[in-house]
Amino acid sequence: MNKRKHDTRWMVSVALMAAIVIVLANTPLGMIQLPVIKATTVHIPVILGAILLGPAAGAILGLVFGLCSMISNTMAPTLLSFAFSPFMSTTGVVGALKAVWISVGCRIMIGVVAGWLWILLQKVKVNHIIALPIVGFVGSMTNTVFVMGSIYVLLAGQYAAVKDVAVTAVWGLVMGTVTASGIPEAIAAAVLVLALGKVLIPVVRQMGLGFEKTQVSAL
Repeated sequence: MNKRKHDTRWMVSVALMAAIVIVLANTPLGMIQLPVIKATTVHIPVILGAILLGPAAGAILGLVFGLCSMISNTMAPTLLSFAFSPFMSTTGVVGALKAVWISVGCRIMIGVVAGWLWILLQKVKVNHIIALPIVGFVGSMTNTVFVMGSIYVLLAGQYAAVKDVAVTAVWGLVMGTVTASGIPEAIAAAVLVLALGKVLIPVVRQMGLGFEKTQVSAL
């Protein structure tokens, strides 16, 4: 009976976090204005879900994030939508599969990496005040590095074409995005994950989920 209650609470918690992902992905709340750029916040609940509920929950939330990205790029296409929507692919089935990986697979990796990094940091008894921003930063950079890295590896030619540059210039553009967008987003994620995680971890414990304790002790 206790296990059934735990599983029900876990599923409800994941569903609530997924709803937050959907809201952020479809409203201006999903962007925060930084001095130079706008940084996305959609991956924040993915990272928090991975911390509070485990890598499996993080993967599910990453899947929701990726599907929202795919739908958005299908319904309101931009020049780069070919990289995020299989329906916008210009290279057939192969291109569609690449788009699914970039839009969905890379976002699933946010939750997987964040969840297991949190477990590792708890296993070595890193204080939450230190561990939370580390996981927030790494989780956010996972999104940027996997997405931009996959575009470079899988779609460099098409990316160069839409940007009207030589293929040899794509690496510089990718690194420019990582530096100008990815790092500020990661810093913002570190701050937000710390602030929200400090509040939510005790709540999760009171709900009886206690993910971080049960998982760390099982390792």
